[in-house]
Amino acid sequence: MEAVAAQKNAAAPDTRALPEPCSRVPVEHADFIRQILERVGDKWTLMVIASLQGGGVLRYKDLQSSIPGISQRMLSRTLAQLHHDGLVTRTAYAEVPPRVEYALTPLGASLNHIVASLIDWAADHHDEIRQHRERSGTAGTR
Repeated sequence: MEAVAAQKNAAAPDTRALPEPCSRVPVEHADFIRQILERVGDKWTLMVIASLQGGGVLRYKDLQSSIPGISQRMLSRTLAQLHHDGLVTRTAYAEVPPRVEYALTPLGASLNHIVASLIDWAADHHDEIRQHRERSGTAGTR
């Protein structure tokens, strides 16, 4: 009898609620949602989305030149991840030299308001945060 009850409990999805502020996230989806937040919260992802929103369809080199400090490897990796998640389209043209263009999908474009707000917040408060870091001795911390 106990084995049957244990088997039933093991098969049932975990529906415990998470503590605030994550209470809207069912426990069974928490890992995947953390993965999504990790992806869209990445600094390079934010910059790629902002650049594509502002520039529409961009070629790889144009996108790279619009994001200061991003390496070719990191841009390629970020674009591949965003394409995999359905946030960016990648269109390759059979030309010599090859031409590849990137654009936001409607799903990716739906992040624009959030991304723009985060970038604006960082720009508005960078001096204040720099001062706090200097006072705490972590001025060189990223």
